[in-house]
Amino acid sequence: MRTRLILAALTLAAWTLPASAEIVSRESDITHIRLGQRIWVDDGSCKAGEIKQITGTKLTPQGIGTVKQCVSRKGPRPN
Repeated sequence: MRTRLILAALTLAAWTLPASAEIVSRESDITHIRLGQRIWVDDGSCKAGEIKQITGTKLTPQGIGTVKQCVSRKGPRPN
């Protein structure tokens, strides 16, 4: 019974804790991306107030397919 409670608490924590955002300065710094993972690239290629977001979207024979888009920055510019 105690093991089930611990397992339930860990599962709940995994669902409720926010995922940590990864910000890199160049696309070449991305060595691995998982399905559904979002990585922000602060390389200045998007207009002011936006940052490039790369998302792992689908599994292909070559690996994980990605989508790149400029999205609104939420909060101050990361250092």
